[in-house]
Amino acid sequence: MPTQIVMDHTGDTRHLFDANDAEALAKAEERFKALVRKGFTPAVRDPAGEVRIARSFDPTTQEMLFYPRLVGG
Repeated sequence: MPTQIVMDHTGDTRHLFDANDAEALAKAEERFKALVRKGFTPAVRDPAGEVRIARSFDPTTQEMLFYPRLVGG
């Protein structure tokens, strides 16, 4: 089942969704867009184990990790 993992200062939150359920799919896509607007970076790992930034929502991705914007000083 596809999973969106959101990292933050408290750890992580996992959102599983059924890609065959239109309502769940719409919620997952909206979550993707909302997190990107907030400054999170979405990343996926390909079958070879390479990590890349996801530029758009892909319901076939099994696991997408959202990293918060880095804050430094």
